[in-house]
Amino acid sequence: MQYLHYVNFLAVIVAAVVAFVLGAIWYSPLLFAKQWMEFNGYGPEHIKAMQANAKRAYGVSFACQLVIAAALALLIAITHMSALLAGIKLALVCWLGFAVSLGLMANVYSNRPMKAFLLDAGYQLVYFVVMGVILVLWH
Repeated sequence: MQYLHYVNFLAVIVAAVVAFVLGAIWYSPLLFAKQWMEFNGYGPEHIKAMQANAKRAYGVSFACQLVIAAALALLIAITHMSALLAGIKLALVCWLGFAVSLGLMANVYSNRPMKAFLLDAGYQLVYFVVMGVILVLWH
């Protein structure tokens, strides 16, 4: 792809790490761990089972964060964005057009509570905007 040489791969890695850390904070007892457990109907037994597979889940999550950051960086490169507000707007469009839409469809079919979807979508909104800021500033 001709635009790959315009992508700052260090910025992609940093954006992915920041999004991953934001997730650790978002879903921690400092913020929304209790609500997330309640909204999803998870008790201590379920959490313990999830913790047994945590390394795999964290690895997949970080790989996905890298893909999201790389795709956003590529869109920034293709559109020649350099303004901070433009990066934020692109992140919002990607969040609404892809993350929210795909997440809502999955949520409806999996019969999860809307509160659980909204909590996850809030996290995605935050990390998309943060990624957009990081990537456009380092473009």
